[in-house]
Amino acid sequence: MKNGVLLFSSLIFYGWGEPEYIICMVISILVNYILGLLIERYSGSVWGRRWLIVSVVFSLGMLGYFKYADFFIANVNSLTGFSAPMLKVVLPIGISFYTFQILSYTIDVYRKDTKAQKNLLSLATYVAFFPQLIAGPIVRYTDIAQALDKREHSLLKVRIGIRRFLFGISKKVLIANSLGELCKIFADSQERNVLFYWLYAGAFTLQIYFDFSGYSDMAIGLGKVFGFDFQENFNYPFISKSITEFWRRWHMSLGTWFRDYLYIPLGGNRVGRMRWLFNIFLVWMLTGLWHGAAWNFVIWGLFFAFLLMIEKLWSGSFLKKMPDSISHVYVMLLVIISFVIFDAPDLSTSAERLRSMFGMSGLPLTGIQSAYYLRSYFVIFVIAITGSTDLPRRVIGRIRETPFGGIFLTGAEPLVCVLLLLLTTAYLIDASFNPFLYFRF
Repeated sequence: MKNGVLLFSSLIFYGWGEPEYIICMVISILVNYILGLLIERYSGSVWGRRWLIVSVVFSLGMLGYFKYADFFIANVNSLTGFSAPMLKVVLPIGISFYTFQILSYTIDVYRKDTKAQKNLLSLATYVAFFPQLIAGPIVRYTDIAQALDKREHSLLKVRIGIRRFLFGISKKVLIANSLGELCKIFADSQERNVLFYWLYAGAFTLQIYFDFSGYSDMAIGLGKVFGFDFQENFNYPFISKSITEFWRRWHMSLGTWFRDYLYIPLGGNRVGRMRWLFNIFLVWMLTGLWHGAAWNFVIWGLFFAFLLMIEKLWSGSFLKKMPDSISHVYVMLLVIISFVIFDAPDLSTSAERLRSMFGMSGLPLTGIQSAYYLRSYFVIFVIAITGSTDLPRRVIGRIRETPFGGIFLTGAEPLVCVLLLLLTTAYLIDASFNPFLYFRF
């Protein structure tokens, strides 16, 4: 009964914006439901492996058609001089996320890490569950298989879930959207100078963190309200001291997915050096491509592949000996550069922006508009930078350890939640449409 209500609500939620693409998700669920049963039935035989291959080809085929068909045609046309028409396929929202969830299910059934789900309603609820359907985190079937059959509800979980949801939507509306306004101002402005490029780069780096982690908080919070415990997706990535550590803290559900279902099956680091480097190259190229059908995403992924290779081969031990402040600057500089590549509409624009940031385009250092917007957004930058670290959590922890700290925080929590609710509501009424950045993936 509970799963039926959740599934119905999820389909309404998904179909509200794109009703025509419900059929894609339903077909994917039905096909992989049957394939999961077949994989389990023929487990240990060659047919079990064949059914798994069918599942992988079918799921990646659907994703490839909707997400990469026009990208492939455009590149073939460019290389060969052909003029094959574009298919102009519209990307169904959330397909990258639910495809990876379905793949984790059938692969885990093949590995005997879980039993095939006999109840179609339960499997459909897992795939279509609305809080994380659109933009993650990528929830594995094994993480919530037990909760799909039996889950406990309590006022404590509801309270924690609502609090997490409110903090998530506040991160999105109050911080990410404000920083997004600055990015839009930069894009619309005719003024160009070094300071303005750095303001844009810093604003977008913080915006994507608060936007995406805010959505993850909302999903995790709603999951708790409905009795599910989703894995965390972010763990203060901007306090990392190396790129390796950064990717252990950023979009963790995607990173662990590629680790467990691609990197380790390829041999991970238990192979020769050249094969190991190839594994890193392939995983990060596909990580970039997963984000979007454009070369800037591929370059973004390969940029991290290169940095991770450097750290694993040479600079990893050196970074551990560096002062923390220098390590943080090293990580943030490279992360900001990466998100300039990530956000650019094409490679030439990303190159132009990077050249301008480092004063190689002959631009002045500052200008009237950039100085004005630096002053105007200074407070939001301070709030965002502080909020992206674990400093607030540590301060709250210290207060809780004082004699009356626990009582004070317990009393303050509902007031803070009400205040955040009022502020976000006021901002949403006054603001224009600001979709989550990861909706397009």
